[in-house]
Amino acid sequence: MAPIKRKADEKSKIHGKSDDSGRPEKRPRKDDTSTKSKRESTNTADQQKTVKASTLLENENSRAFPRGGASVLTPLEQKQIQVKAAKDALFEESGHKRAKVRAHDSEQDSDLEDDFAAVEEGAKKKTKKRKTKSKDKNESEDKEPHFRVEGLKTKHLQPGCSVLGQVSRLTAQEIVLDLPNNLTGTVSITAISKQLTARVQALVDKNEDSENDTNMEKADEDVDLCKIFHQGQYLRASPVTAEDDSGKRKRIHLTIDPSVNNGKLVPGGIPVHSTVQASVVSVEDHGLIMDMGFDDKSVRGFMSSKEIPFKFTKADIQEGMVFLCVVTGLSSNGKVVKLSANHKVVGDVRKTNVLTESSTIDPLLPGTAVEVLISRVGSLVLAGQVLGSVDAGADLVHSGAGPLSIDLEKKYKAGSKITARIIYSISDEDSVKLGVSLLDHVVTLSSKRSSDKVKSELPSSLLPQSSFVDHVRIVDVAPKLGLFVDAGVKGIPGFVHVSRVADQRVEDVAKDSGAYKTGTTHRGRILGYNAMDGLYLLSLQQKILDQPFLSVDDVKVGEIVNGKVDKIIVNATGVAGIVLELAESVTGFVPHVHMADIQLAHPEKKFKQGATVKARVLSTDTERRQVYLTLKKTLLEDDSPVWSTYEDIEPLASSVGTLTKFTPQGAVLQFFGTVRGFLPKNQMSDSFVEDPTKRFRLGQSVKVQSLEVKPEDKRLIVSCRANLDEEAGQITAFSSLKIGEKVSGVITQKSGEDVTVDLHGSELRASLRIGQLTDGTDAKNAFAFKRLRISQNLDNLVILEKFDKKLALGLSSKPSLVKSEELIVKLDDLNIGQEIFCHVKSVTATAVFVNVFGGLTGLLPRTQVSDELSKLPNFGMSKDQTLKVRVLSIDLDQGRFAVTMKKETSSPQKKEPKVNGTLRSGEAVNPVDGKSTSIDDYVPGYTTKARVSSVKDTQLNVQLADNLQGRIDVSELFQSLSDIKDRKHPLRAFSVKDVIDVTVLGIHDARNHRFLPISHRAGKVPVFELSAKKGGTTVHSLDEVKAGQSYLGFVNNVSDSCLWINISPNIRGRVQLMDVSDNPAVLQDLDSSFPSGSAIISTVKSVDPANGRLDLTFIPSASTKAITLDGLAIGTSVAGRVTKVTERAVVVQLSPTVSGHIGLTELADDFESANPMIYKKNEVVRVSVVAIDHPNKRVTLSTRPSKIASSSLPIKDKLITSVNQLKVHDLIRGFVKNVADIGLFVSLGPDVTAFVRVSELSDSYLKDWKSQYEVDRLVSGKIIAIDDSSRHIQMSLKASVVSDDYVAPMTFNDMSKGQIVTGKVRKVEEYGAFIVVDNSHNVSGLCHRTEVADRKIGDVRKVLGEGDPVKAVVLEVDPEKRRISFGLKASYFGDADGSDEESGSGSEVEGGVDIDKFDSEENEAEDENDEDMADAESEDDEDSLGGIDLDVSDLKELTGPSSTTRKRSSHDDDEGLDAGGFNWDGTAQALSTATPTTDGVGEPTKKKKKRAEIKVDQTGDLDKLGPRSTSDFERLLLGQRDSSSLWVQYMAFQLDLGEVESARQIAERALREISIREQDEKLNVWVALLNLENAYGSDESLEDVFKRVCEVSEGLEMHERLASIYIDSGKLEKAHRLFLAMTSNKRFTPSLKLWTNFATFLFDTLSPPSPQTARDMLPRAMKSVPSYQHRDLITQFALLEFKRKNGDAERGRTMFAQLLDTYPGRWDLWDVYIDAEKRLGQTDNVRRLYEDMTASKKNMRRKRAQAVFKAWLMFEEEKGTKKNVEHVKAKAAEYVERQKKAKEGVDED
Repeated sequence: MAPIKRKADEKSKIHGKSDDSGRPEKRPRKDDTSTKSKRESTNTADQQKTVKASTLLENENSRAFPRGGASVLTPLEQKQIQVKAAKDALFEESGHKRAKVRAHDSEQDSDLEDDFAAVEEGAKKKTKKRKTKSKDKNESEDKEPHFRVEGLKTKHLQPGCSVLGQVSRLTAQEIVLDLPNNLTGTVSITAISKQLTARVQALVDKNEDSENDTNMEKADEDVDLCKIFHQGQYLRASPVTAEDDSGKRKRIHLTIDPSVNNGKLVPGGIPVHSTVQASVVSVEDHGLIMDMGFDDKSVRGFMSSKEIPFKFTKADIQEGMVFLCVVTGLSSNGKVVKLSANHKVVGDVRKTNVLTESSTIDPLLPGTAVEVLISRVGSLVLAGQVLGSVDAGADLVHSGAGPLSIDLEKKYKAGSKITARIIYSISDEDSVKLGVSLLDHVVTLSSKRSSDKVKSELPSSLLPQSSFVDHVRIVDVAPKLGLFVDAGVKGIPGFVHVSRVADQRVEDVAKDSGAYKTGTTHRGRILGYNAMDGLYLLSLQQKILDQPFLSVDDVKVGEIVNGKVDKIIVNATGVAGIVLELAESVTGFVPHVHMADIQLAHPEKKFKQGATVKARVLSTDTERRQVYLTLKKTLLEDDSPVWSTYEDIEPLASSVGTLTKFTPQGAVLQFFGTVRGFLPKNQMSDSFVEDPTKRFRLGQSVKVQSLEVKPEDKRLIVSCRANLDEEAGQITAFSSLKIGEKVSGVITQKSGEDVTVDLHGSELRASLRIGQLTDGTDAKNAFAFKRLRISQNLDNLVILEKFDKKLALGLSSKPSLVKSEELIVKLDDLNIGQEIFCHVKSVTATAVFVNVFGGLTGLLPRTQVSDELSKLPNFGMSKDQTLKVRVLSIDLDQGRFAVTMKKETSSPQKKEPKVNGTLRSGEAVNPVDGKSTSIDDYVPGYTTKARVSSVKDTQLNVQLADNLQGRIDVSELFQSLSDIKDRKHPLRAFSVKDVIDVTVLGIHDARNHRFLPISHRAGKVPVFELSAKKGGTTVHSLDEVKAGQSYLGFVNNVSDSCLWINISPNIRGRVQLMDVSDNPAVLQDLDSSFPSGSAIISTVKSVDPANGRLDLTFIPSASTKAITLDGLAIGTSVAGRVTKVTERAVVVQLSPTVSGHIGLTELADDFESANPMIYKKNEVVRVSVVAIDHPNKRVTLSTRPSKIASSSLPIKDKLITSVNQLKVHDLIRGFVKNVADIGLFVSLGPDVTAFVRVSELSDSYLKDWKSQYEVDRLVSGKIIAIDDSSRHIQMSLKASVVSDDYVAPMTFNDMSKGQIVTGKVRKVEEYGAFIVVDNSHNVSGLCHRTEVADRKIGDVRKVLGEGDPVKAVVLEVDPEKRRISFGLKASYFGDADGSDEESGSGSEVEGGVDIDKFDSEENEAEDENDEDMADAESEDDEDSLGGIDLDVSDLKELTGPSSTTRKRSSHDDDEGLDAGGFNWDGTAQALSTATPTTDGVGEPTKKKKKRAEIKVDQTGDLDKLGPRSTSDFERLLLGQRDSSSLWVQYMAFQLDLGEVESARQIAERALREISIREQDEKLNVWVALLNLENAYGSDESLEDVFKRVCEVSEGLEMHERLASIYIDSGKLEKAHRLFLAMTSNKRFTPSLKLWTNFATFLFDTLSPPSPQTARDMLPRAMKSVPSYQHRDLITQFALLEFKRKNGDAERGRTMFAQLLDTYPGRWDLWDVYIDAEKRLGQTDNVRRLYEDMTASKKNMRRKRAQAVFKAWLMFEEEKGTKKNVEHVKAKAAEYVERQKKAKEGVDED
């Protein structure tokens, strides 16, 4: 037996136990373990025999356990089983690690989790390793070996594990489950069931389709988790994501989907009493159809109505609900599994609700009650086996040893059986390990409750989180774990972890000694409650007791708190808010508007990180764990009641609110919590407020009083008027007055139509209209009105109407109303046949509307007006005229009544009763059949005759009698399809006045288009539902409809996604678009293919009577051919419906369950024609399947003609589906998929992407390469590398790589004297032009003004413009200074006929510049000075510090403000929107920047000048004053047909004569006759025509011209032109609307110029200006323009703050400061900022900026530094003192010295 003893010792070591100290030892190395195992193998012969014997016994008896209390095993066999259990190591073994003490409960809970899960039996006993005799060894063999039960830990929650949980909290988006061992998990709303996910997706899709429909969601469609689950409900869950090894506790994401949580269960292996998780598919008459997640959909679960959980009724059941069910039986064929979720019954394990037999271990899942054969019992844990082969254990908590102080060794014996419930299952490759619970509430699947009958609530409600418990009594002590305590709730124990005992670290606690021994009491705080463990979690730490908040739930709205500034949040607009730390784990956010009562320019200076501030809680969001705070003193110091709910607000109560939004009617205010109030404009002040933005600002806090509160509607109206208190009496008096009450008053005001009366006894005023004075004619009323005088007292007045919002009253002095004894204010006061007095409200051509008291309105039809009045205009009636009428009918549902002026022709009858508000007359007048006498004759089944009164598309309207109407639905006219002659228009066979035989079906319900029994509610006039079928049966209920049956149906209406088909008057089904036809051509035009009323045979796909849904199809056998993911094959061509279109892809639905997407590469065989936007939503297209990703359920489709039409069609860009299709050196095209910092990712096919490095983008250097490429751009490249192992592809876009005809760009070294080149003018100055050589690496040089032309030129800017193409000769090349001098003189090219061939340029640009008409200016500047200026302006592409030293003396030589070497940034050109682009003298501004500039005389370039000289000969007879007649203009136009200037002058000439129409005709003629190549000239005419229509035309004519010009010109430019025209003409409101339309157009919003123009317009031009609107527009603009333009955009908005009179310079400084922090090396930003400060004259700021710029960490280059110091020196010489000048020179010298030292250091290296 020695080997057994030795192995036991070694076993304890492996368990981490030391013989003498009990501490964990170091983990043995692998070699040591193998050595020990080898040694054991040589000395364990006896042991092997024992193991074999025990194994044999186990196999023989594993399925034959007795059912009595006795055991068939001998004591020796029991001992062998125990040794075997210890050997197999029931659970994984790991050393116990003490958790760190953490402050917050969410982090500390893992301590309890680890400790509960790591309880080892024998931990209290210390053993000492020593040698013993054989006798001792034998005795030790009888001792109980150490064993361990490892409970559930976070590391176990991996995919494959399942666990039982209890719902503890429900939010809108997730379920929170309490798990064993103090774990908590969350279940997302999309991880519940497939049915619920489908409902959520349907809501999302419907929301996308109806974004502006506020009533989109119906109550029965909303997904409310609080109605689907309840607190305390048991559910089985599986982890979705696994924890990492970081040691930090994370959220555990779970799923309760039955398809995941039913393990390996198969339909044939589900035993009775096992548990399954199932979701509700549908609700039937006798129970629920349940889905258990099996692949075999023919196997379903059924839950009887009696087995529904007691928390729910059948009416509460919704599709997608999930229950943990117990299997109660199976059908004979095994296809139906009977389930029960009534845990009160199935949770009673005293009955036969325990799983005792199973052919497999698959049913052993959490939630199942099982019998456990105990094999080991310890003082704290126990272990055993389930079904004889599966290990199970109960840990410290769930064995009851800890919380209930149960003596396990005394209560349970090895070899006995107990009933337990599985709470978790851990599977690995070799075995399954179960955790079970013996706790009563878990075994019975109930919620643990207090044993105190008075306190029957949930424990979490009795002691909520953060509650204080003054007397926490220690009941038991678990050494090294913690304390089991009594928290004061009977039957609910608590636990204090050892790390929560005190602030100082406590190593251990003892039961009989110390401050925390058994029986002592302490003060504690509740950290939480775990429903599965049935334990309160507490802390005794003083710091926890002192902490104000433990979670967001503890923070109360309106409470004043102290917080510490944690961090400041900054966004593009500045400081967005502040995060305050309120407690150790609770933070709050202070929005920007709540930082102070005033707007802070630099909040970061006031709120330093770590500073303590006082704040007030605005609102809390417990679901998102967010707290919003305010730092405003007005809110902090306000002592008025907190308005946190609408129920808390009393009428006329006061509080402080914050303005959050302005509307045209007023402003919206935010109070505490979710309370929002509306402040109308008339309540903003006692005086009239026209523009609220001028009186208030956003974020301002205002003291208001409540005017109107409606908690049920969440509506609050407030006022900030000063005299509101005075109006309180008026409100009270107004409320006390009733309609119809008699009052008196005095006239205080008289107008043309009414008088104002002050009522006696109150301060209320009322209005008395002239028509309400008497019951007489208008003349009598006018006479009475004339007699009224101011201050006259009026008696006998009656209140006719009340206007609550205005506190106004309407009065009447009509005797008929004053003396009336019957007060009629509601419909219930009326009776049929009653005669009443009323007055006329309004008169129409067909009826008269009449009023009685309270605005109750009735209808007097034209047919009911007296005969003598019906022939008069307006029936001889006027407003307020008194009428005596008789009530004809009353409709309570619609709130209306009808009256008549005609007398009754028959004798008075008894008042007939009202049926749901409608009177039904009994007599049938002139029946069609001649035999019916009463309405009572028309009962269901009654056969009669009807006369057709009208023929509609889907029904016949008929008459049964003169006073009885009916309808015959088209489905009740034909028995079969063969009876219909015209199937598209079946009802054309009937005509008006046809008499047909009909049968009464019921009464038609006009509200829901159903026919009802006769006794049911009827309409105002009964409409009978009839049938004209001569035989056969009609389907009247969905219960009669069966799937697979075919019916004759008729199209009711056609929607975008489906057809609605009627198969009977009250049964309507839906045909999805893909079930209409296989032919896409038919689906393209459904309206013509299936007009309303057309007949067709339809087949039932599915029917759901419970939800009233019927799905039909026109395609035969469609139910068996439905497209599924598994049924698709690559290459299949199918039809689909477009459901979504984006700029990158098209989503196509193939079936209700399968959708696919078409990427750019799959749209066309030629990528240049790939455009997703040509497809429209709900359009039907034919597609081909190119790829299927089954794991991700993703289908890739293609609309390439070669795939869906013919494979022989030409393919320019082949479809790439695999890397294997590509080879190195292949030329291929693709679309840019992503622009990253490291390069481009180019999509070549559905799943094939190539990478292009930045170095492979271009042969030349691209400074801002990202701006050259955008997502979805088509690019061409060559494959340069393919990595087969990683499937990576590298691609190059370089022209040198892609093109075989590539010519390398010229460099500086290629330039030689005398060489002739072509180029473009880059920049023009007075002294010369800078030219960039074509096809070069940015090689540029200077052409001095003396070399521009053969004649002397004074100002080159009058000759050349930027962008002009030129031909130049190289005059000089200076390699040292890397300078090139060019010449443009025409004389240089006289003998250079062959120079074009040498230069390699095929350009047709004329050589040189020949000036004949430019007068030379007297400007004798020295050439050396010009060269110096050229030095200052030229840009060296290869700048370096070598070669030129910067000396202080150089600063004196650099003079003139133009010598600054920085480039003028685009930000400097801040002209805003060009509003002066047109005038009527013909000099319209050119629209194209490429048009060469002229010298102001209007003369064209050289070629055009030659033509102009010829034209002068043709017009030489004209007067020197220009054309003065129509014939003069016509003669000029003969030679200048393309001159827009001449055409515009011609139009102006006609306008001067008043001939507007002639001017229009001239414009139209110009647009026709100007050459199509002269688009700029045409555009000038269009602008002139727009100006003409704006000045002389109408809005319609201007709109028509504008639409025409937008069709032929660039849209954005023309919109800006029209805005300029509006501004020039003073139509600012139209300009504003046009700008709003432009910013709503996605084609225009990427334009930077649009946003800057709009902002400029808002700052200054708009009246009144709205600079705040412009500022608020910046974030939206940032989202619209490309990211590379964000810097320019912010710069332009910052400049507006400086330049505009309504700007805020301080705000502009803040924006520039943020820009410079982000881009410290952008020197152009520094220059722009400095120029802005100079314009304002802020010398100190300018000086500070120069200091900051020269001290910047970004090293400036030599030329840059030279320009900066020179500009600074000039500024100080002009604005500063001598001391300032010397300071600049000292700074410059310091810089030069620093650069010299840096250069010397480089040379030494």
